[in-house]
Amino acid sequence: MAEQAAVAVGPNVRRERNLVGLTLRELATRIGVSVGTMSAIENDKVSPTLARLQEIADELRIPVKQLLDGPVAEPSIADPVAGAVGTWREFAPLSVDPVLGSAIDVFTETGYHAATMRMIADGAGISVAGVYHHYRSKQSLLVAIVDMIIEELRLRLIRARDDGGSDPVERYSNMVEALSLYYVVRSDIAVVGTSETRSLEEPAAARIAAERRALQGLMDAELDRAAASGAVTHPRPYTTARAITTMCTALPQWFDPTGPLSPEQVAQEYAGHARAMLGM
Repeated sequence: MAEQAAVAVGPNVRRERNLVGLTLRELATRIGVSVGTMSAIENDKVSPTLARLQEIADELRIPVKQLLDGPVAEPSIADPVAGAVGTWREFAPLSVDPVLGSAIDVFTETGYHAATMRMIADGAGISVAGVYHHYRSKQSLLVAIVDMIIEELRLRLIRARDDGGSDPVERYSNMVEALSLYYVVRSDIAVVGTSETRSLEEPAAARIAAERRALQGLMDAELDRAAASGAVTHPRPYTTARAITTMCTALPQWFDPTGPLSPEQVAQEYAGHARAMLGM
């Protein structure tokens, strides 16, 4: 009989799969099992053989011991975001773990490529080994940060859209305001998301690129509705929509929190610019 893993490994498999940006289906396909079997492994409903576990580790490019170690707390992405968003105009602090918080600070100050795990460990007040206990690499920290940015933007855009009721112009305008407000209030983490996406590696790079396109797609859907209602007069609205998005994401480059305009005022002005640019 094939030897089984002696410890529950499901949470560790799920954590490592998420850190490299693989979906459940992608990992299942790579090791030649069904999605149901892969899900059962991750939920500890099936105990994989050690040979199967080695296959998983090989696909994740980690030592199999990393899957056999006792479970560790998974870095939370959705939880700090959900807790930080009341209405879409409200911003509470992001409750990130100390390692991720330090990585945000270091990446913002030095850039991704100049950052070291030693710098991140020092900022978090733990050892380098302690960092590796929760995050397998500097790349996994970057993926976690960008995932958190995308999740918060998605939540804010949807809430802003829905707050516009049935008026597609107000819905789209709210979304531009929400996007602008995010890039002003969350400027530190936003800078990492805009300047370091080129540092993402596959397969996470392709997944995140698709998720960023999906965010733009949320806004384009409201632009479609506004255009269908006759509220958009610009002859090339989608080219203009990309310019509007770029305009919003560039806000951290110039916004001064000590300047004459508040984040809310800047965001409202940008929403007005967007309406004017589209001829709404």
